[in-house]
Amino acid sequence: MRFIHTSDWHLGRRLQTIDLIGYQSTFLDWLLSTAKARAVDAVVVAGDIYDRSIPPTEAVDLLDRTVAAFAEAGIPMVIIPGNHDHPVRLRYGGALFAQSGIHVRAEVAKVADPVVLADADGQVGFYGIPYLIPDAVMSELGAERSHESVLAAAANRIRLDAAARGLGRTVVAAHAFITGGEASDSERQIRVGGIGDAPAGVFDGFTYLALGHLHGPQVVASPHPETVLAYSGSPIAFSFSERDHQKSVLLVELDGAGSVTSERLPTPVPRPLRQVRGRLDELLATADRD
Repeated sequence: MRFIHTSDWHLGRRLQTIDLIGYQSTFLDWLLSTAKARAVDAVVVAGDIYDRSIPPTEAVDLLDRTVAAFAEAGIPMVIIPGNHDHPVRLRYGGALFAQSGIHVRAEVAKVADPVVLADADGQVGFYGIPYLIPDAVMSELGAERSHESVLAAAANRIRLDAAARGLGRTVVAAHAFITGGEASDSERQIRVGGIGDAPAGVFDGFTYLALGHLHGPQVVASPHPETVLAYSGSPIAFSFSERDHQKSVLLVELDGAGSVTSERLPTPVPRPLRQVRGRLDELLATADRD
C-alpha cells in the first residue's frame, strides 16, 4: 500500500503582508501530479486544511478545485480537521464527497469508521482522529480533561474496530502535539490545564501515525517499535522560524507484514526564506541583486 502523507496546508494564510494563496495553489497542483506519477493508493491530509475557522473565499475555492481534481483522478483522500479548522464547515458535503473518494473524518462519531482500501496483500484501514478539544469531547469519549486521555479513548475505539474487522494494517491520521516533537513559532499552542501534548504510547499497536500540527518534518520516537509516528510538516514556510526546514510530503509504503518505509518528497519552494545580517543601507543596496 502506497500513500502520501501531508498536513498543515493553512489555506488562506499570509506571511506578514504576503498573500500565500498562489504558492499554496502551486503546491496543490504539484501534489496532484506527484500522486499520479507515483501511482499512490491514497492521500492522507492530517489537519489544518484552512488557516482559520472562517476561511477566505479564495481558500475555499482552492480546496474545492483540489478535491474535485483528486476525485476526477480517482485518488482517494482521507482528510481530518486540525485546530485551525472548523470541523462542521470542513465536513459540509462529506456524504456526497465520500461517493467520489474524498473522505472527511471530522467528528468523534466517525473515529472508528475507517476508509478500507485493499492491495495485493489484503486490506488496510485508514482512520481519522480530528483535533480533539478535551472540554468538548471528553463526555462523549468517556475520558478525562486532558489531551492524553481523549486521544487514548479515541485510539482505543479504533483498536476495537480494527480487531473486529480483522485489519492487521492500520493507518491513523491525527492532529496533535506528541511528546518529543519539535515545535516552531508559527503553530498555535494547544493547551488544556497547562498540558498540550500527549505521549506516543497512546497510539500503541497501529502501523503508521500520519501526524499533523507541527510544521517541521520529523519522526517521533515511539516506545513500541512496530508503530511509526511521523509529522509530514507544512508544505511551505509560515514563519522565519521555518526557514531551515526541508519542506516536503511523505511517500509511505506498507508491505504485507506491516513494515513501513518512507521517502521525503521535497515540495516546490517558490519563495525561499532566509535570514541576513548587516547594516540597513548595505542590505537595501543588495536587495535587488538577491
